[in-house]
Amino acid sequence: MTVLFALVGLGIACGQASVPLAAGAPGGTLRVAVVQIRSGPDLRANVAKINARLAECAARRAEIAVFPECAVSSYAKEAILALKPDALAAAEKEIAAACRAHGIATIVGVPQLRDGRWFNCALIIDRRGEVIGRYDKVHLAGQDLQWNCVGGTGLPPVFSIGGTRASVIICHDSRYPELCRLPVIAGARVVFYLSFEAALVKESKMVPYRAQVQARAVENNVFLVHANAPADDLRTGSHGQSRIVGPDGNLLQEASQLQEEVLVADLDLKEATAKWALDSLNGPQAEWWRAALKDVPRLP
Repeated sequence: MTVLFALVGLGIACGQASVPLAAGAPGGTLRVAVVQIRSGPDLRANVAKINARLAECAARRAEIAVFPECAVSSYAKEAILALKPDALAAAEKEIAAACRAHGIATIVGVPQLRDGRWFNCALIIDRRGEVIGRYDKVHLAGQDLQWNCVGGTGLPPVFSIGGTRASVIICHDSRYPELCRLPVIAGARVVFYLSFEAALVKESKMVPYRAQVQARAVENNVFLVHANAPADDLRTGSHGQSRIVGPDGNLLQEASQLQEEVLVADLDLKEATAKWALDSLNGPQAEWWRAALKDVPRLP
């Protein structure tokens, strides 16, 4: 697979609209950045690190940068439960301001407290610094439950980036293929994936995690752009290996396990045909897929 290096513009708009099914590939390229970073209990330090990486990614001409699950807060329950809503709101504004200043979009993991309930959220901010979407992780893992998180009730949204459409999932969501396939049938050709996965000591999970991410790409014939947190040591943190996967399921880039890194690549969008996902509309469950599509949020 060819990874091209060229620059195209980014446009993500607000609002909700009915979007027809998109067949085939959009063409053109999309430059993406994957930021593999550690986050700690200091919210302001995390935000400063995120903003510095946004500046770096913009300097490398990335159009959108994706960060790990709960990158704003860390994934530690003590850190999350100590957060105040006004501090989180201020953090979001700072990150949005950095997007606006550097002309880059981002998807970043953040916990959110709404109506007394915690959600594990992917925050979508466009290059103008506008928050254009929030996706709440649907399928929770045990560590989410430790900080009283509740699962989201909506499907991942589809939104525009340059000349293509994209969607987003969070960590344990990747085990549920419909959360990728429905947005892809609705038009997404790039799926962004935020995670904070298992520690390195859980060796038996390393190969299946990679295979799972590759499967979501190849079974839908789209790009998958994955940001994971690195390991802190052999027993704590996540396990790194953030990656960019092509529509044929092959790895285009993969980060190390222990280091903070930034991956940058241009995606050749004509390769993302979504053929295998769209073929579901010709199968025995075609009516089920068509009925479920009405629940996919569309951002024009």
